[in-house]
Formats: sequence, C-alpha cells, structure tokens
Amino acid sequence: MDSRQLDKYKYLGLNIAYYRKERGLSQSRLAELVNISRTHMSRIETADCAVSLDVVFDICDALNISPCKLFDFR
Repeated sequence: MDSRQLDKYKYLGLNIAYYRKERGLSQSRLAELVNISRTHMSRIETADCAVSLDVVFDICDALNISPCKLFDFR
C-alpha cells in the first residue's frame, strides 16, 4: 500500500465498519460472507493492508450497498 493513500484506506475501512455495524454483522460474519478471514477483514477496516477491488465489490454485495457508499469520504 502506498503511504500517500493511507488516509483513503482509513476512510474506506471506517465506512466498511459503519455499514457492517449498521446491518448488525460481526467482522467474522462479514468475512464469512465475503470468503476471507476475520483477521483480513479486521486489517481492511483498520487500514493495516491494501484491499483489492474484487474484495471491495464482494463486501458491497454482502452489505447490499453500492461501491460509491464505501468511497464517500466525509
């Protein structure tokens, strides 16, 4: 992950956590729906790793939201 983009990864992770909690899902359950480990989900939410668009799109599908919601950095 490019350190120049770290803030964007942080906002992305915060948005994922927000919509996950809004839907009453644990990290474990969302990870299961996306077919990744809970540890990887945690690392995505805390911007501890880069995430592929494929995984982002799978997260959107699991949360039933459009990708633009995850990339709406306020």
